[in-house]
Formats: sequence, C-alpha cells, structure tokens
Amino acid sequence: MSATTVRGAIELEETGQGTLPHRLPRWALEQVGDDRLAMSETQPAGVRLAFRSAATSVEVDVRATRVVYPGLPARPVGLHDLLVDGRLVAQASAVTPTTVSVDMATGGVNTRPGEVSTLRFDGLPGRAEDIVIWLPHNETTEIVAIRADAAIEPVDVSGRRRWLHHGSSISQGSNAESPSSTWPALTATATGLELTNLGFGGNALLDPCVARVMRDTPADLISVEIGINLVNTDLMRLRAFGPAVHGFLDTIRDGHPDTPLVVVSSICCPIHEETPGPGAFDPAALATGQVRFRATGDPAEIAAGKLTLRVIRDRLTDIVAQRRRHDPALHHVNGLDLYGPTDAIELPLPDALHPDTAGHRRIAERFGTLAFGPGGPFAR
Repeated sequence: MSATTVRGAIELEETGQGTLPHRLPRWALEQVGDDRLAMSETQPAGVRLAFRSAATSVEVDVRATRVVYPGLPARPVGLHDLLVDGRLVAQASAVTPTTVSVDMATGGVNTRPGEVSTLRFDGLPGRAEDIVIWLPHNETTEIVAIRADAAIEPVDVSGRRRWLHHGSSISQGSNAESPSSTWPALTATATGLELTNLGFGGNALLDPCVARVMRDTPADLISVEIGINLVNTDLMRLRAFGPAVHGFLDTIRDGHPDTPLVVVSSICCPIHEETPGPGAFDPAALATGQVRFRATGDPAEIAAGKLTLRVIRDRLTDIVAQRRRHDPALHHVNGLDLYGPTDAIELPLPDALHPDTAGHRRIAERFGTLAFGPGGPFAR
C-alpha cells in the first residue's frame, strides 16, 4: 500500500497479507511496554485512505481486529467513513473480524480468528473528486487491497498544512459514533489540514518516547492535550508533573523550535475536577448494564501533591506563561473553553468521562474558532 494513499500513520507495516498502519514506531512501544498502548496505537484514529478518482464504486478489503469485553455492554463496531470532497456519503463495517475477548475480572484473553472483509461503496459521483476513507478509530485495521471502477490517483497535499496532535482517548475519539466525527477529524476536515492523530486511550502520560516521535515527525502545527490520563491513572504527583511537562515540550522543541505549539488542558470532567484518581468503573452502573466511571481518590490528598484537573489546569497556565517569555510560538487553550461546566449539563458525558458525538462536534467548533480564527495560534 502506497504511503501516498495511506495518510496519517507514523509507520506502515507490510504483513505479507496487507498493510497495517501504526501510530507509534515499534521502538517506542518497546520502551513503554504497555499492552493498552500497543492496542491503541494500531487502532487507526485519524488514519485514512486518500485518493482522487472518478469512480462510481470502490471496494476495500480489510482484516479487522475487534476487542470485546464479556459482561460489559457491547462497544460500537468500527466504521469506515467515506467522504467525497469533505462530505460523508457512505459508511461500512468489517463483518468477519478477528475478535479479542478480554475478561475484565481475570485479565484472560481469548482470540477468535477472523477473515478478510470486503467493504463496498457504491453510488459515488463518477467524476474526478477527492475521496477519503477514514479508518475506524476504535478497531485495528489492516488494509489488504483497494479496487475501483476508475483510475485511482494520489491526492495533491502539497499546499496543505500538517497538523500533529497528541492526547487521550478523547483525542482518539472515544464515544464518537464514527472516525470522521471525532473532534480532531472534524477540525482537520473543516480546515483542510493533513492530520496525524497521536491520541491514545489512557496513554496521554507525557511519555518521553512519544515526545521524541513528535520531535521527528514533520509538522506545521502541533497541539498536545494534557491532563485527564494523568489524573485517572494516578500516575504522578505535582512535584513530578511540572518538570515532566517541561521535558516533554523541550523534546518537541528540539525538532520544531518555531512551529506553533498549543498546549490544551482537559475538558470539563466533573468526577475529576476536584477529586484525584485513580478512576474506576462504577459498579452500580455496571449492575444496570451501563458503563460509567468514577473517581476513587481522596480530595484530602491534594495538599500532598495528588493531581486533579483543576490542579493541572492551573499548573499548565503557569508553565505556558513562563515558557512564552522565550517561546512566543507556544500557546495555551483552556479545555473549559472547549467544553465547560455548562456544556457538561447540556451535553453530559455519557460515561462520565468521554463526550458523545455532539460533544466532539462542539469541541471541534470551539477549537476551530480559538485556534484557527483571527488572532488564533494556528491562523494563517
């Protein structure tokens, strides 16, 4: 599979049967050694097949890997969104995926092998237009073949700015109904950007190897979402947080000294605004067949350095202000300006942690205004 057709991946692995997009290189995964990150980076959030064609019909053969959790409510299946000149016109899912069943109680894993699924998109315009197929943000997807009833040519992206973004499961797209409706995808489509999305569920943890990947990845615009995973994993204390943020930004700046760089704090998450982590499933909700999360930390421990979203937002404000004295291309977006307490009432987080599709749309609209509007850090 040509790299000019697969957009938004860090590496392309040729498996002998097809092409598996990766959003982190193998060396980075080996340094972290976390199974959840290894799964998340192969879920191709922000990765898409892009080409120009006058086709009326396109087929894509894929090998999908779908993770299920027995005893929990069924998760949405991965969707492939086909857009023509930025307009969503068709969707399809793999029907014969490999299924990985994870027992949350024991940690046991059972894998049921699947087969190649053929996704068929009919009724396309039949005139030369840009066609983009966004791959599932929640399902590992290996591309086996692409066929069309007209010639396929590369899309000219030479005039497009490259946006490199890193964040949590919210940036990966959790609770969005489809890959083109995650807030980074919506923003990239609306602004004509070439997106590389390094949003990893549960793993926006200031890992040095991720900073080095960002350092070495070409980009015209960079953003980093920091906060929620540091709280809900209860990973570090305030003493370590500040230097870790500085080190992460220093490493990115080693490769991108003058690139506009936006630090985005977490959106409103009521369970963790004033209560530290770790986060956990809410057993009362599970008993009713719902997935919800809760904070299990003790607010009394904030004085000893435990992190909450309020603590992190305040510290990030100070860090960006300090660094801007010598780095005017560094900027800060307060996550509460993207989705704040009023939004949490109007568009509540369905599982108390992740926004739904309407929430993703609101975040995208507001980020577009703040970052790309007049005077914004990403304005031309």
